[in-house]
Amino acid sequence: MRGWILFGAGVVGIFLIQPGAAQNPNSGPKPSQLAADKPVVRLDPAFDTLISSDAEIAKIKGGFGFTEGITWVQKGNSGYVLFSDMWTNQIYKLTPDGQLSLYLDHSGYTGFDIFRVGMPSPDPDPGEDKWYEFGSNGLALDRQGRLLIATWSGRSIDRIEKNGKRTTLADRYDGKRFGGTNDLIVKKDGAIYFTDGTGGMRGGAKDPTKELDQRGVFMLKDGKVSLVVNDMPATNGLAFSPDEKYLYVNASQMNYVRRYEVQPDDTLTGGQMFFDMRDDKARGITDGMKVDTMGNVWETGPGPAIWVLSPNGKHLGTIRLPEVSANLSFGDNDSKTIYIAGRTTIYKIRVKTPGIRYSF
Repeated sequence: MRGWILFGAGVVGIFLIQPGAAQNPNSGPKPSQLAADKPVVRLDPAFDTLISSDAEIAKIKGGFGFTEGITWVQKGNSGYVLFSDMWTNQIYKLTPDGQLSLYLDHSGYTGFDIFRVGMPSPDPDPGEDKWYEFGSNGLALDRQGRLLIATWSGRSIDRIEKNGKRTTLADRYDGKRFGGTNDLIVKKDGAIYFTDGTGGMRGGAKDPTKELDQRGVFMLKDGKVSLVVNDMPATNGLAFSPDEKYLYVNASQMNYVRRYEVQPDDTLTGGQMFFDMRDDKARGITDGMKVDTMGNVWETGPGPAIWVLSPNGKHLGTIRLPEVSANLSFGDNDSKTIYIAGRTTIYKIRVKTPGIRYSF
């Protein structure tokens, strides 16, 4: 979820690069300085192996309010994406050729007093009516192919069973309710990692229903919730390296990415700065991200754009976007199409290197 709706983040500290961390001079042109008529811009020759310079962004379907959590679902020789619309409180199913259907209603907040929940939509266009975001946010599939939902204003992690029944897996840490579950990812051993803040409540950090003071990355394993990252003022998107030795965590509107070492017991240690883009003030933030099979990180960011970062933290190139994006997903049979959740529109673009895909 776009981090600018997270309140009470406090003052951002400066994280020093620790020994062994990726060096990141962040030199060269920023995405906001690149030619707007060229969606794919190479900053390093290695970028040519990842995407064609003439690749084009295609619009699949528009007219949504605020899309998030886009996730590819493979079904036989075809598939579709699922994504949240936070304005309508629904999850939609969309095929690559643009066939749209409703997948789940009341996907996030399921109560009756919606005027008390959901943050105002950020950065509205001139003359746009005020909307509130109380629908679901991040989506993922577990190792059995069941849909997992970060419910945002529902303040929980839910699962849709094979028979359609909805199960709440976690809604509290240390006996206190979450404030706005945001993004989530599943490790191969079944451990679920998710981010939480205060964005799911109408009053943010000052909301009278706020219970939990900690924010960060949580892990749900064997029915127990633990806090595994607590050294970032705000957290948002999550992604594993291909070998799952590292977990990448981004910082929402603060526009940087940190990398943590995954231990044998699934806890996280050794957090280091991976990439810092705070000096680019263009629209767009570090929100959603995915990793390809070569370990490159595809990260939403200022531009608006997708920044492609090598495993060593080098900015290889940029994909300029028509609008701010909250998330992306590799899809199609070969995992070489990136589906992009723009604010109001779902897009796609072909790439050369496949994204990580788990088999169920």
